[in-house]
Amino acid sequence: MAVTLHQAAVVGKYVVTQKLKGRKKFPITLMLEPLFRCNLACSGCGKIQHPVEILRKHLSPEDCFKAAEECGAPIVAIPGGEPLLHPQIDEIVRGLVARKKFVYLCTNAIRLEQSLDKFTPSPYLTFSIHLDGLEEEHDHAVDRKGIFDIAVKAIKAAKARGFRITTNTTVFEGTPPERVQEFFDFVTALGTDGMMISPGYRYVKAPDQDHFLAREQTKALFREILAPWKNGTKRWNFNASPLFLDFLMGEKDYECTPWGMPSYSLFGWQKPCYLLGEGYYPTYGELIEKTDWSNYGHKSGNPSCADCMVHCGYEPTAAEDAMRPQNMLRSLSSVFSRS
Repeated sequence: MAVTLHQAAVVGKYVVTQKLKGRKKFPITLMLEPLFRCNLACSGCGKIQHPVEILRKHLSPEDCFKAAEECGAPIVAIPGGEPLLHPQIDEIVRGLVARKKFVYLCTNAIRLEQSLDKFTPSPYLTFSIHLDGLEEEHDHAVDRKGIFDIAVKAIKAAKARGFRITTNTTVFEGTPPERVQEFFDFVTALGTDGMMISPGYRYVKAPDQDHFLAREQTKALFREILAPWKNGTKRWNFNASPLFLDFLMGEKDYECTPWGMPSYSLFGWQKPCYLLGEGYYPTYGELIEKTDWSNYGHKSGNPSCADCMVHCGYEPTAAEDAMRPQNMLRSLSSVFSRS
């Protein structure tokens, strides 16, 4: 299943503990970016727009462990760039797993199959494979033919070796709902452990600025996409809270939790969100204490946040809402239904 009962219990205990301690701003997931270098140039991402001297650099394992300990989040997502290009990525993953962090290593899977010997299957390690749809859509999104087939082959190889695999999909404007549904069927048939979906947001460095979704477009599109899941005719396995999916369909009115998924990279702690280019703080404490959080989120009036419904801001809100007594049964039933 996408989120194991163990992970759900650990994260739930963590959220309750933070609240009992009176903490109002605490992270759920650390977005750890150990490098910006990548072997693709996806139109919806701008990481490789950094200067060459920055692309040649990467965080050390010690830098990564320090950030994880400083932040304290129970989950660590490792995007990039492409993490498998990091010469010590196996050491980073081993160290985080040893610290009992639930690690989601996000990869385009080009180097995954040849890298499997570097890793050991663990309930704390999941490979999150970037797939933005079926072959036509995904190869268009990454601007290179054949990448979809490489990723599918790598998924099969990793599953055969006992690794946990989820997919990570961004849905852009103009995507036919039926194609996304076909994609969900395909991924489910592969035997993956879950799917994460998020609407495309106008990431400031992205080369393509013309195919991101506005807020009402997002709700309408996801209502159509998720209708078979909602009415029970499809048992798609999502690596997301059902409350977050309700939010995407417009059935929940959530506010962003911008501190829920802080991002740490070569530059430090990004303020306040990895989708906005507003600078960095040297420490996590400064990020929390010095940021004027009232300037972020849909209700803030910040135009940069007006159309955003992305998982990094709203999945933490859903996770916290899931701890309310009236929502716990549904959240737990979604975990058990994935087994």
